[in-house]
Amino acid sequence: MMKLTVLGSTGSIGTQTLEVAEHSDNITIEALGAGRNIKLLEEQIRKFRPHIACVADESLAAELKIKVADTDTKVLSGEEGMEAIAADTASDIVIAAIVGIAGLKPALAAAKAGKRLALANKETLVAAGDLVRSVIKESGAELIPVDSEHSAIFQCLEAVRKDRRKAELKRILLTASGGPFAGKTREELADITPEKALKHPNWDMGAKITIDSATLMNKGLEVLEAAQLFDVTADKIDVLVHRQSIVHSMIELTDGAVLAQMGVPDMKLPIQYALTYPDRLPMTDNTLDLAAAGTLTFEKPDMETFRCLALAYEAAKVGHTMPCVLNGANEAAVSLFLHKQLGFLDIAETLERVMQAHRVVENPSLEEILAADRWAREQVLALTQ
Repeated sequence: MMKLTVLGSTGSIGTQTLEVAEHSDNITIEALGAGRNIKLLEEQIRKFRPHIACVADESLAAELKIKVADTDTKVLSGEEGMEAIAADTASDIVIAAIVGIAGLKPALAAAKAGKRLALANKETLVAAGDLVRSVIKESGAELIPVDSEHSAIFQCLEAVRKDRRKAELKRILLTASGGPFAGKTREELADITPEKALKHPNWDMGAKITIDSATLMNKGLEVLEAAQLFDVTADKIDVLVHRQSIVHSMIELTDGAVLAQMGVPDMKLPIQYALTYPDRLPMTDNTLDLAAAGTLTFEKPDMETFRCLALAYEAAKVGHTMPCVLNGANEAAVSLFLHKQLGFLDIAETLERVMQAHRVVENPSLEEILAADRWAREQVLALTQ
C-alpha cells in the first residue's frame, strides 16, 4: 500500500495525481496541501479522507476548519504547515507539485525525512539543485521526476544498465511542443496578450507554466532541472521542438543509439510511474495510436526569437545563484505579464537585465538562495515601474 502526500493538490498535477489514486486499490491519501482553493480542497478532503491538510493562508485555514469540522482531517496553514505535512511520518511518498519557489522548502522537508520525492516542481532543482541533492544523499531519500520530459529521460536511462549509465549516456534530447507561437517572428510576438499566450496547443496546465511554455522558459527551466537530475552539464542537453508531443524525450548513447519514450500527451503515466517505480501497473485510457498520430516532426528551437531558452543555457554556464535569480525574475515577470503590466517580449529583456546586474554567490546556503530569489523579484519590479 502506497501512502501519499500531495503538495499542490488543487493544481493540474495534483488533481491528476488524485485521479490516479482514485483508480488504484494500492494508494491511500494521507495528506493534502493546497494554495487558496479551499472549495476544491474541501471536496478532496471529503472524497479521500486525509488525516491532515494544509492551506497557504491562515484565514482560509480557519474557514476550512469550519467547513470540514465533521471530518477527522486536521487543518494546518502557511509555510510551516506545508513543511510539516511534507515530513509527516504517515506517508512515504510526496508528490511535490507546488508551483514556483514556494515549493522549495516543502520539497526539502520531504527529502530530509527520507521519503520518495516525486518531483513535479522544476523550480526546486533550478533554484537549489546542489542543496537538494546533498540533502537527498544524506537522508537516503528517493528523487523521481514527474514532468513528462524528465520522466521520459528517467525511463530511458532505466533501460540502460545502471552500472554503465554514465559511460553510455552521450546526450539528452529534450523535446518541446514549441508552445502556441512556434514559428512566429519577434515582430509577430510584439502584441501578444495573456489570453493568446494561455492557449496551449497540446497540454492543459496552470497559467504560469503555460506562459513559460509560450516563451520557451519552461523548456529552459527543464534544461536546468535535467542537468541536476541526471548529473550532466547543460551542453549535453539539446532541445528539439516536437509539435505533436508524442515523443516525450530521448537519450543518445555513446554508440549513436537513441532511446525514446513515447505516449499520449497526458500526465497520468509519468505520475503513476513516479508512484509505482520500479513496477508498472496497467492503465486503460492512454493507448498511443501511432497510425492516427501520423507524422512526427523535430526541429531546432529559435533561440533568437525565444530568448528565454538562451538565457537558461547562460544561467547554467554560470551556475551557483544565477539559475535561482533567473527563476525568481521569471516568476515576477510572468505575473506582471498576466496582469498586463509587462509586454510578452519584455519578459526576456527584463530577465537578461536582472541577470546582468546579479553578483553571483558561490555554493549558496538555503538562506542565500532565498535572498537571491527575493533580490531578483525586487529587481524586476524596479526595472518595470
